[in-house]
Amino acid sequence: MTKAPNFDEMIDRIGHHSMKWDGMQALYGVDPREGIAMWVADMDFHPPASVQRALEDMIAHGVYGYWGDDRAYHAAIQWWMANRHGWQVEPEWIFTTHGLVNGTALCIEAFTQPGDGVVLMTPVYHAFARVVRASGRKVVECPLVIRDGKYAMDFDAWEAQMDGSAKMLILCSPHNPGGRVWSAEELRATADFAKKHGLVLVSDEIHHDLVMPGHTHIPMALASPDLPVVMMSSTTKTFNIAGSHSGNVIISDPDLRARFAAKMMAFGISANSFGLAMATAAYSPEGAGWLTALLDYVEENRRIFDAGVNAIPGLASMPLEATYLAWVDFSGTGMAAEEFIGRVEREARIAANHGATFGSGGESFLRFNLATPRERVEEAVARLQAAFADLQ
Repeated sequence: MTKAPNFDEMIDRIGHHSMKWDGMQALYGVDPREGIAMWVADMDFHPPASVQRALEDMIAHGVYGYWGDDRAYHAAIQWWMANRHGWQVEPEWIFTTHGLVNGTALCIEAFTQPGDGVVLMTPVYHAFARVVRASGRKVVECPLVIRDGKYAMDFDAWEAQMDGSAKMLILCSPHNPGGRVWSAEELRATADFAKKHGLVLVSDEIHHDLVMPGHTHIPMALASPDLPVVMMSSTTKTFNIAGSHSGNVIISDPDLRARFAAKMMAFGISANSFGLAMATAAYSPEGAGWLTALLDYVEENRRIFDAGVNAIPGLASMPLEATYLAWVDFSGTGMAAEEFIGRVEREARIAANHGATFGSGGESFLRFNLATPRERVEEAVARLQAAFADLQ
């Protein structure tokens, strides 16, 4: 019998090359020995035991050569997508990249030219804009609007920004940082918008397994079967193995697939054997059981965090439909960003992502990672309530 995961275990990550913990002092001025790291989107949990066993088997063998024979790896991806998402994937559609930021960069190189625009629905995962600009392309920000306390698309407003220079649209589905699970209607409207303006549609679905109870993620490939879509997915967020730097770009359309394959060849991209072994082990019945337990745990963390934060006058945590990332709006306090950030970092001693880094619309927000032991979430709530006690 597989042992149940213990998400309450306090794992000391300080001094173990953790960006999340070892980098918080330099970036946020928060001492990791006194503070709480709630910024980088990885978890403070052990992955499924199946992943650990796969690594132990490789170490026991002791020879670390080039990876060959992808059949088990591809079969694991096919099984997972069919069983979890109702999506049938063919092996020849699958490309393995060094994570999905790398996958995004390769898409930009494959499907656009220097000077072209890339559409982002902001606020959105900050690495998209960073990679777009570093590639010599321009970011076309299409701001999301807040309706009934959560993000919605505003295609009518976005039409004015389409001047013909944009060649690609990157969709974040589910949305990071807002935690939205886009509806079938929203996904079809996105595909229609991309088709109307001649945009290659790239759907980053790295959080597609991290969906809260009562919500269902729909792969863009299924929502819009008439428009070719470049799908991006990974085991790394789902199973807390981001350090493996492994991701998949899955392309059914032959023309887009050929263009992407040429760019993979030009850049000499090949997979990391450890990442492939970990992904194969994660996409398994044991991995699925671990994920079920994780989602129940994160949902309770979310309930505790939202109840505590929303009790502070002027703060509002956006309803979380997916991801383990709380998106908290401080605009109701009337404070400038410098003040509410200062209270969070210097008084509460919490390192959280600054909303402005996610683009237009994020300026009054901070993003908090809830994938950490419950004791730490409860402590974070208590610290935030103390830091804003004068408002209560």
